[in-house]
Amino acid sequence: MTAPCEVVVTGTGVLCSTAAGTEAFAAALRDGVSGIGLRPVLHEAEQEGLRPTLSADLRGFDFRAAVAVRASLPERLRASAVRVAGRAPLAIRAAVAVALEAWESAALHRAPVPADRIGIVVAGHNLGGRYAEEVRPRYSNSPVHLPARYPLRFMDTDHVGTVSQVLGITGEGYTVGGASASGNVAIINGSRLVAAGAVDVCLVLGALTDLSAMELQGFYNLGAMAGVNGDGAPHERCRPFDADREGFVPGQGAACLVLESAESAARRRAPAWARVAGHALRLDGNGLADPSIDGESWVMTRAIHRAGIGPDRIGYVNAHGTGSTKGDEVELTALREVFPPEIAGPWVNSTKGLIGHCLCAAGVVEAVASLVQMREGFVHPNANLRAPIDPARRLVGALAQPAEIGYAMSNGFGFGGFNTSVVFGRPDRG
Repeated sequence: MTAPCEVVVTGTGVLCSTAAGTEAFAAALRDGVSGIGLRPVLHEAEQEGLRPTLSADLRGFDFRAAVAVRASLPERLRASAVRVAGRAPLAIRAAVAVALEAWESAALHRAPVPADRIGIVVAGHNLGGRYAEEVRPRYSNSPVHLPARYPLRFMDTDHVGTVSQVLGITGEGYTVGGASASGNVAIINGSRLVAAGAVDVCLVLGALTDLSAMELQGFYNLGAMAGVNGDGAPHERCRPFDADREGFVPGQGAACLVLESAESAARRRAPAWARVAGHALRLDGNGLADPSIDGESWVMTRAIHRAGIGPDRIGYVNAHGTGSTKGDEVELTALREVFPPEIAGPWVNSTKGLIGHCLCAAGVVEAVASLVQMREGFVHPNANLRAPIDPARRLVGALAQPAEIGYAMSNGFGFGGFNTSVVFGRPDRG
């Protein structure tokens, strides 16, 4: 039986409320920049009744400018991106933008890989809610004027089709869904494709979840969202691990990782950011929104074991940390089981306090956050953490801290009993 290939990260791309691009994202994280504010009202119907008002939406995203800035990419590739996706829904344009950045970052335009040896896994499901809501009035007024491409656009697979067309990818591709754990589910699936030799390179794309008004209201009515007590001081309302936390703030974001076999990266002379050292995925057998200490501690322990290290080697945990009342408590309890008091615990923070909860894309966005902190030697602040619910944990405070991180863990948990954990290791660490 052939041994699995070592999987490394050779490229990244990211777009969120605080930054467009990996370098800008790293700077925003270090400075503790918040992208959370008040959600703009898109149409009059949203003003009726209770509506969640806090959000971390993209502001000023210009797709053509995002394509143009990738100046080292061939002109034909940039022209193709504008032609194919220029009039697509926001989520598709964001997907193409981060895929182009990751492609450029991995130098796949300079040292290419055969098209049929490149795959794509998209993290996300139910991504077309806002698009369907925007198109609905046109259908209601005149069904025959429904856009001809609507049957393609509202399907999540449009991300796979559009990005593969722009980049000429002809290997394996598909979408995966695991609620808020979708990003990590995609990283795990992409890693498996590369490790098994099905592809040499796999783009893992965290798709932007553009929630409709009804979907926003549903989360609000479920009690999962911040803002029940009004919308004052919006940038202070997402408070992961704080005693005064009140729920998550939705964030718009997309990200892309280029996963590659170490052999392919060496052949192309493409520097590796990190190794995908270990990962784990487990269900709770529970269709509700209840988190599980057992499930969360199991995947963290299993991911560490698969990385071939002990828990004492983990220097940093990018926690799921949404700011929810129950979810944060359960995750900290699970962390106590994995990293008991006799272990000098890792730094812990939550990126969601700065950029909101990017939902299906969260795992990939936060993987990029983990990688830039590993590369640049710091851990970003925990936004709005004033009264930690577990003072014994090594939670980052109000300011970034220097940190040498050999191994980083990124957690993702989702409604419906999804538990995931991914461990990244520096490429120079065995």
